[in-house]
Amino acid sequence: MSAALYTREILRLAVSIPHQSRLDKADGTAEVRSRACGSRVAADILLSDDRKIAKLGIEVNACALGQASAAILATEAVSKSADEIADTRQQLAGFLEGVNDSPGDWANMEHLMAAKEHKGRHAAILLPYDAILAAFKAATSASEAA
Repeated sequence: MSAALYTREILRLAVSIPHQSRLDKADGTAEVRSRACGSRVAADILLSDDRKIAKLGIEVNACALGQASAAILATEAVSKSADEIADTRQQLAGFLEGVNDSPGDWANMEHLMAAKEHKGRHAAILLPYDAILAAFKAATSASEAA
């Protein structure tokens, strides 16, 4: 028998996403949508001089798992580089695909473990990471154009 998908902890995380507002001035901004489930995540980032997230704004329209994943990410993202976000996304994606034994070492990642068996939810879980990485890419493009 599989573990419950929408646990009390997933639901708690889903309603506690930090940084839930768009930034007026951002170095990079992006909006991504999942074709699989229709979830949408918009992310704005303001970068420090060392190209790490100094300030984050995120807007999430997703299922409880996507919202919980966004809460985990938004809690950890400030002070992280694009490489750190990409590495964490890769670890989580590898776990969901059955390649890795762990979803990652950030706080609360273990609450996403039950989603491994639900492939239809994987896109929503990874979407917040994709939005922030796309915002990093937009920031890089903007700084190269300047």
